[in-house]
Amino acid sequence: MAVLWLIGVVAGGVLLVRYQRTAGSVGRTPTGWPDSTSITRDLSRPTLLMFVHPHCPCTRASINELNRLLARCTLPVATHVLFLRPRDTSESWLHTDTWRSAGSIPGVQVQEDRLGEQARLFGGGTSGYVIFYDRNGRLLFQGGITAGRGHAGDNDGAEAVVALVNGSRTRAASTPVYGCSLFNACDQQMLCEK
Repeated sequence: MAVLWLIGVVAGGVLLVRYQRTAGSVGRTPTGWPDSTSITRDLSRPTLLMFVHPHCPCTRASINELNRLLARCTLPVATHVLFLRPRDTSESWLHTDTWRSAGSIPGVQVQEDRLGEQARLFGGGTSGYVIFYDRNGRLLFQGGITAGRGHAGDNDGAEAVVALVNGSRTRAASTPVYGCSLFNACDQQMLCEK
């Protein structure tokens, strides 16, 4: 009986680690700032976008990492956190504690992404997806800023963005993003259709 219990514990641990380290999907991110976006790009400073699902538990770590990342930047960054808003959802569905946490970060603009239109345009498919454009609208970074699902702490993505803002070299222009799918659950419920 103890052997079966031990096998169950080990198997559960392996599955948990695999889940935490399985990256989410992303789409094609434009290499230049798209004219068709409704997001206003600040021409005087770089722009960071983060796409999130308001009910993804992994997103809490991404928001915390965003706060840490921005505190380490020596120059200002125009930062937008876009929350998925499927059809037929209420304000309370959208305005979660994650929304409030993102809104409490100095200088961050929090906004809804109706039907995920902006996430689709910028290639965001996973909650926590971050893209970073220079002030000329050129893509410099895409990916996640956590080391795993719900895992706060040092990671290559956050380090890359901080290095880019502060004018240093970075070894990563792209990192995996860990979080819940922005669209799978919505697509199954036919809530996010255009």
